[in-house]
Formats: sequence, structure tokens, C-alpha cells
Amino acid sequence: MKRELSIARCGLACCLCSENVECRGCRQDGFLDLSWCKDAEWCENRKCVLGKNIAGCYECSPADCRKGLFKEKIKARAFAEYARRYGVEALLDCLERNEQAGIVYHRTGIMGDYDDFDDLEQLIDFIRTGKRGISE
Repeated sequence: MKRELSIARCGLACCLCSENVECRGCRQDGFLDLSWCKDAEWCENRKCVLGKNIAGCYECSPADCRKGLFKEKIKARAFAEYARRYGVEALLDCLERNEQAGIVYHRTGIMGDYDDFDDLEQLIDFIRTGKRGISE
């Protein structure tokens, strides 16, 4: 885990991403200049966050949003909602603990153990507990 990369503005876990070794995380380098990022110009979530002058989607209403990455996939929405409820540091703590327990962020391409969910609350429970189908 590269904790210093933290969580992306949209909620994705830059700290666990293995997809792009050049990536420095969208929260780094001032966030406004992301010339090194191939996705910066089209990222609808980035544009929304900049327009609202907030640190990330987790300072808004990610559970109800369907912009950009939130349209079809729930992973980013669940991560952002977790950070909204409990804080970014708490999310990072859970992700680090889960990684140490063998939960994989990117197993095949960009798909991993956090991607096999259809229900936002079940994924939030999985982030929190590291176990499927358990709610405390």
C-alpha cells in the first residue's frame, strides 16, 4: 500500500492501485495540473469537485450521485461514501488492514475483490469488516 497516494477525489483507492505506475494520485501536485494523467481532462468527477471547490466526492453526496465513475460502478461510490461517513483516514486504515488480510484491489486488470458487489451497503460492510455478508 502506498498510503501517501491516499484516496482519489472520486473515492477510488490510489493507495492500492497497481494499474498505472506513472500515476501520482489525483490529490497530489495541486490537483489542478495533472498533465501526467491521461484521464484528467475527461474525468467528470474531477470537474464536479473542482466546480464545487471541495476536496473530493466524499464531501458531497456520493451515495446518491451518478456522475462519471458513479454512473455504472459502485466501487468508487462506496469508497467515497465510506470516507464521507467515517473519514478518509478510517477508509485508509480499513483498506490497509484488508490488504494485509489478503483482499486484493486489482486482481485482473482493474477488477478485484471490491468489484463483485451490486449493493452499496454490502460493499461498505465489506470495506469495514473485510468479510462478505456480515453486518455488525
